[in-house]
Amino acid sequence: MEVRIHVEPTEAGARYAALSRAAQVAEDCGFDGFFRSDHYLRFGTGHAGPPGPSDAWTTLAGLARDTRRIRLGTLVSPVTFRSPGQLAVQVADVDDMSGGRVELGLGAGWYAAEHAAYGIDFPTDRFTRLTEQLAIVTGLWHSTGPFSYAGKHHHLTDAIPPRREPGRPAPPLIIGGLGARRTPALAARYATEYNALGAAPAEATERYALVSRLAVEAGRPTGAVTCSALQTLACGRTDAEVARRVAAAAAPPGPDAFTGSPDAVVDRIARYAEAGATRVYLSLADLDLDQLELVASTVLPQLALRDG
Repeated sequence: MEVRIHVEPTEAGARYAALSRAAQVAEDCGFDGFFRSDHYLRFGTGHAGPPGPSDAWTTLAGLARDTRRIRLGTLVSPVTFRSPGQLAVQVADVDDMSGGRVELGLGAGWYAAEHAAYGIDFPTDRFTRLTEQLAIVTGLWHSTGPFSYAGKHHHLTDAIPPRREPGRPAPPLIIGGLGARRTPALAARYATEYNALGAAPAEATERYALVSRLAVEAGRPTGAVTCSALQTLACGRTDAEVARRVAAAAAPPGPDAFTGSPDAVVDRIARYAEAGATRVYLSLADLDLDQLELVASTVLPQLALRDG
């Protein structure tokens, strides 16, 4: 099981220095990835208060230079925040800065309040726009010459593909969501990874099977799409420590969250392995470095033994 860290900088504190320190600790602890959300406001009734926002791809560019091994990316970037051509260039640049360690998670976007706060359009046909964005981003990344595209919302004329190190593959694409039809179909067509986000293991099992079947029907090889899950992490040595970390979460963790003692967290991750996931994201409510070190020393070795 591959284990990645996921953070919400708008909840945990948006200062870059703290984010960089957490990424470096995650790397030193042996985690496989350090991913962040792409939001401009906190969630819930306190969204108007501090800390202020940070931009996902600006901060990831810095993390690309501050780290050496760990995978980096978003889970996920809303289709509304950046034009597809702009996003393709930005991500390719950050990937180059990292030496080829970047992945792009894309979604339709859902948080209307942050769009209103920062003057970002929040159209109703976001899924159509997501489909076009996926076609444009992958088209630019895989084209060997000028790329053009004519869609309902986006038009590109002779766009020059962003530079990439010779022989280096394009950044992997992650598509996540709980949609029963359109999201799995997009993942099967474009994604290297499908993330079931907060789905329960039983529901994730169905989604993973559907995406895998649709990918094969689309002509892709078996196993072309990695299956993954994301859940809130609240791990502690004692009940009090667990309770404190649960209380720090932006919202109450769900029944399948990665909460409890290290042994309990291992068991909860194992349920997703049984469902078909080969990768999990542990979502931190704050940049709790002690929790990272605890999980690295107690949870990761147990998962390695199970994999072995």
